[in-house]
Amino acid sequence: MFLGEGLVEAGLIRPEDVQKALEHQKTSGGTLGESLVSLNMISVEQLESFFNFSVRSIKSIEDTGLDFNFLMTLVLKIISVYDFETPSQVSHEIKLPMSIVSDLMDSARERGLLEALGAATQGVRSELRFTVSKAGREWVEEAMSQSMYVGPAPVSLDDFQIQTEKQRISYDRVDLNSLKNCLSHLILPDEIIQRLGPALNFGGSLLLYGAPGNGKTSIALALARSFQQFIYVPYAIEVSGQVIKVYDPEIHTEVEIAGGIGRGERTDKLRRNIADKRWVRCRRPTAITGGELTLEMLDLNFNPYTRFYEAPLQVKAIGGVFLIDDFGRQQARPEQILNRWVVPLERGYDYLTLHTGKKFPIRFDGLVIFSTNLPPRTVLDAAMMRRIPHNYLIGPPSKEEYVTIFKDVCSSSGLKYSEDIVDMLMKDVYEKGTIPLARFHPRFIVDHAFAQCRFMGTPAELTLELALDAIQHLFTKVDEGEETWS
Repeated sequence: MFLGEGLVEAGLIRPEDVQKALEHQKTSGGTLGESLVSLNMISVEQLESFFNFSVRSIKSIEDTGLDFNFLMTLVLKIISVYDFETPSQVSHEIKLPMSIVSDLMDSARERGLLEALGAATQGVRSELRFTVSKAGREWVEEAMSQSMYVGPAPVSLDDFQIQTEKQRISYDRVDLNSLKNCLSHLILPDEIIQRLGPALNFGGSLLLYGAPGNGKTSIALALARSFQQFIYVPYAIEVSGQVIKVYDPEIHTEVEIAGGIGRGERTDKLRRNIADKRWVRCRRPTAITGGELTLEMLDLNFNPYTRFYEAPLQVKAIGGVFLIDDFGRQQARPEQILNRWVVPLERGYDYLTLHTGKKFPIRFDGLVIFSTNLPPRTVLDAAMMRRIPHNYLIGPPSKEEYVTIFKDVCSSSGLKYSEDIVDMLMKDVYEKGTIPLARFHPRFIVDHAFAQCRFMGTPAELTLELALDAIQHLFTKVDEGEETWS
């Protein structure tokens, strides 16, 4: 069921509200939910209740799921490293409510780890100022020798598992229109678009294969953008006293209200009102790796100097898309990578190991996309093929698609499209089987023409000579008098 239909069925909005929100979304961007909130058709609370995956509020130390001493030590490290003095400063950094931070700082003061400096005035509010005592500095020094992590308080592993289950990617339905919009910059046959939709809504894994230069990576990235819901990603998680950083600004995009949407109070709440600020409201993430992928990269990365962990890519991609590009060209054998991830994906969890030797399960959810230029049977046996429920051949364009791509490239580049040049390329190059059609060729040819014209100091234009010269760069000489398509 799609979001609009579900909200109508639940009696939260009317069918005409969906149409108005869709029109608003076309001009303002963002998600359908953001448009509904911006138009005052539904409240943030109702929307999050419908999704049923908003994080719960925390009012006490027990609510955090973390050990008291762990949190008090983190507070002391933050005060020491950042030279903070007031509970409000610490609260902003540790992402915990002022009431919890005050309790932790009061306890540290009672133990002689903090000393009061007097009152500090901030506007109409007055707070006590604190500094780390001699005993506190010794405490911090010992704590830093065990872990140099200083930042937002992590969430417990149990809370992370629960949240992962609540915001499964299969709950984010992709309809035909949204998929077409995300793929609109690509010239693809309708059949491919129709077939890709079910794979997205099914979740799990899919395989894109075919000759290089026909858009597999571009399609994979567009598929990742087709998901509309936001999810909650923790800054870090805690396991047996160890900290694992999860939030990565290169992978996770915090929800920003697109132009024109964020002016209403209710929509602004959609961005800012998070009950537990240890979580970041994000778009569903996309993590990408290619030929550099090793099996070690799929395990926890422990830094022996800082003594805390960086989560592996697939953990950062939980709730989103994990793209393994150039599959089959990794240092690890394809079956090793598939055994490492497809099987855990089927089971819904994986096992990670701390440097202490402790092994723990972690819930996994997301869409794994394998993209390869190699024939599938050369990298996958029948048993492994069965474990990837959806696979798609991304083949070369038809003549009509090639022409459309060429026209679009010329238009976006400000060059005049020449039907005569393309007809000549078709007759003298492609139809003779010199090289096969590929979707990247028009862009390659136009870029080459621009480079040549700049070098010669002439106005940019596309000529037959420049087009044929560009085609020559698609060959590599193997032996004298012998050429092969690169």
